[in-house]
Amino acid sequence: MKVTIIILGILFLCAGTPSYSQVTLQLGGGLGLVSPTGDMSGTTIDYYGGQKFGLSTGFTLFGKARLGLLGFNIVGEVSYTALNNDGNSEPGKGSVKVSQSVLAVKAGPEFKLNIPASPVTPYLGFQLALNRFSGETTFQGVSKVPSATYSVESASRFGIGFNGGVLIGIGTSLSLDVSAGYNLLNVGGRSFTDVNPSQKERIDSYLALNDAKDPLYQPGDDKNFIAGERSMSSFQFVVGVMFGI
Repeated sequence: MKVTIIILGILFLCAGTPSYSQVTLQLGGGLGLVSPTGDMSGTTIDYYGGQKFGLSTGFTLFGKARLGLLGFNIVGEVSYTALNNDGNSEPGKGSVKVSQSVLAVKAGPEFKLNIPASPVTPYLGFQLALNRFSGETTFQGVSKVPSATYSVESASRFGIGFNGGVLIGIGTSLSLDVSAGYNLLNVGGRSFTDVNPSQKERIDSYLALNDAKDPLYQPGDDKNFIAGERSMSSFQFVVGVMFGI
């Protein structure tokens, strides 16, 4: 009898304890809004002057995989973000249209808080990211820059991100994934690229990402005008649908 009671007690404890050995997998995707911050934001006047990138709020699309293992999740994500802005090059002068896209591959841990008998599961996450930047700029009637549309040389940067959100269960295998996050997009790899070093003109500084100081910078120089490093960061709010497999 004592042995039976002990066995029943062990089974009861195991039934009431979360199973950390269970492996789960979710796949899905969604979309959201991205608001640039720091030197990624600003106006087209800031962009022309080399202080900031002058981008405004845009959208993002993403695909996500979430692997549950040992009581927490490992999350992998691929996202595409498009940002742009238009305005003057100087107060009341010139026309500038700037656009930039970021293709990001992210991975990192996610820590969840299970709420008994609730379809809502809050979580906090951290990601390492490889970000690929590309874009173009159109100048029209701008002093010191020929009018045309110019492609920006693609560049890669390492970044990190933080996010928090909730999974809302819908049925047995479907979840709504709502989250907000903050991304530092160019923590590593900043550089300055002189696209045409033999014929240096002002336009050359716009033809690459150039988030580091121009090594030839001099105060008042119209051709070498990027005076320091420029950080790229953003807030995002996204909504997705995840399917359990």
